[in-house]
Amino acid sequence: MTSSGDERGRASGWIDQGRVLSGAMHYFRVHPDQWRDRLERLAAMGLDTVETYIPWNFHERVRGEFDFAGWRDVVRFIRLAETNGLGVIVRPGPFICAEWDNGGLPTWLGYDHPVALRTSDPHFLAPVDRWFDELLPLLVPLQRTNGGPIVAVQVENEYGSFGSDLDYLVHLHDGLRARGIDVPLFTSDGPTDLMIDSGTLPEVDVTANFGSGAAKAIAVLRRRRPGQPIFCAEFWGGWFDHWGRSHNARMAADVVAAVRPLLDAGGSVNIYMAHGGTSFGTWPGANIDHQTFLPTVTSYDSDAPIGEAGELREKFWALRELFTETSGRRAPAPPPPLPVQTPRVLPIRLGAPLLTALRGIASVVADSALPLAQEELRQPAGVTLYESTILIPQGESVLRVHEPRDRAWVFLDGELVHRVDRNMPDDGYGLSGERRTAALSVVVENEGRVNFGRHVGERKGLLGGVSVDAHGVSRLVHGWRQYAVDLQSVDEVPAVGATRLASEGDGIPGLYGVTVDCEAVADAFLSLPGWEKVYVRLNGFLLGRLDRRGPQQTLYAPAPLWVPGDNEIDILSMGEAGEALAILDCPDLGPVEQYTSH
Repeated sequence: MTSSGDERGRASGWIDQGRVLSGAMHYFRVHPDQWRDRLERLAAMGLDTVETYIPWNFHERVRGEFDFAGWRDVVRFIRLAETNGLGVIVRPGPFICAEWDNGGLPTWLGYDHPVALRTSDPHFLAPVDRWFDELLPLLVPLQRTNGGPIVAVQVENEYGSFGSDLDYLVHLHDGLRARGIDVPLFTSDGPTDLMIDSGTLPEVDVTANFGSGAAKAIAVLRRRRPGQPIFCAEFWGGWFDHWGRSHNARMAADVVAAVRPLLDAGGSVNIYMAHGGTSFGTWPGANIDHQTFLPTVTSYDSDAPIGEAGELREKFWALRELFTETSGRRAPAPPPPLPVQTPRVLPIRLGAPLLTALRGIASVVADSALPLAQEELRQPAGVTLYESTILIPQGESVLRVHEPRDRAWVFLDGELVHRVDRNMPDDGYGLSGERRTAALSVVVENEGRVNFGRHVGERKGLLGGVSVDAHGVSRLVHGWRQYAVDLQSVDEVPAVGATRLASEGDGIPGLYGVTVDCEAVADAFLSLPGWEKVYVRLNGFLLGRLDRRGPQQTLYAPAPLWVPGDNEIDILSMGEAGEALAILDCPDLGPVEQYTSH
């Protein structure tokens, strides 16, 4: 490792000058027209600093095409924080985790050949260096050393929970310094010897991530880095949700009781999350726990003190009291509650069947002998329609879909007949009758790329192919046409005309629509009771997914996405469809499971 002799002084100076009371807020999870409002709420909680990740794949979704405008204008976000009196802690990756698709790593890293992610593999370091070449010149003028608000920058993220390639960490450290980052650098890991040994560097501050057990974490940090200021880079005052599980929540009193010992010991804290926001579109990530695939819900509310739509919870007021008591500073008054739309229920128009709709919006159409993975189709996210023709033998046989990642919706001659989930044992779909041919369509849904652990970077699509098994023989289906549908990038969907309203007995997978008259532009929460699995767009913007499995029951539709007058909502239904859309004035994130720590 190369470092200057005064690195140690620079590393600790950001906290030595005073306690840091920080809260996490991700600009990429909040509509840019609402950044100022949410930052004002953070300041009103008694915080003096805001922390944010910078997701590489959000800014370079297509290789070589960098975007730092509009929603991706991280410079504007940092400057807005500064105008609210907040310092800024930046965590630029290249890996961020954050329950974000692929942990923030672009999917195109794995398009051409396998790459050893988060290592010193030259095939990984070269694109990382190009990313830093684009990003860091934007951040350098914003550093505290240049009169700006950035007080510290993280080197990678929780690397001690992943690997042991210290040459990789050294490369990142030296790359940050060489490109002009001269504020203190830090690493963050779990407060254990193993994680600290694997995830840290000499002369760089070590911070810890935890949600309880502050005394134990402080003891580890003091033993491993005596004399270093104590900083919890992620205090987990809330937690994220997975589809099919309960909504996580944590009592305000429990959070305060867990934070107080850290502050009493003179430590600094970053509340993760202070405001969670929303993982709009297809940006939510996933986890794998004991071989069970767990996709993350659209909402990133995380039971934060400041809710998904800016609501101030009991936890906000409890922490505000604690932080003002600790700092001796008076916090500014929070902004008033935001207006919401009037609740109502609206009928849905029936549009195109699902297969017709997907063929119409596909970005890539490709033929092959065996099914192609999404990576081979250069498809970063979304769903892929695989179509072929099968020969159904006379008598009994079984159609099997092998290794779909992550769910497969199976159609014969245009009719949905079977569903396959990568988590569930599948006996296949039974076929019987006279010998005949049939049109086979398999819609494979990428439900989010893993964002933590060794499964980051796994491939998506119909990975194991399809077989028809009969008479003791398993015959692969060959001759496929693939339609790659990157729902995040779809500019237009087929028009859903006013031909007729959806009615009982329709319920088919397909494209549906509704026109919403908005007299007063305001926040709203969209509910689709009775629908199995949907992707919802508002005026062309993909809000995200809803899933019958829950826990999340509503999608947040922020005010800036609405217009006065008519607003078009498109619903792409993967399975059974309902008959109506409800607009609510408050969120429903599902049944709660209380917890005390993670």
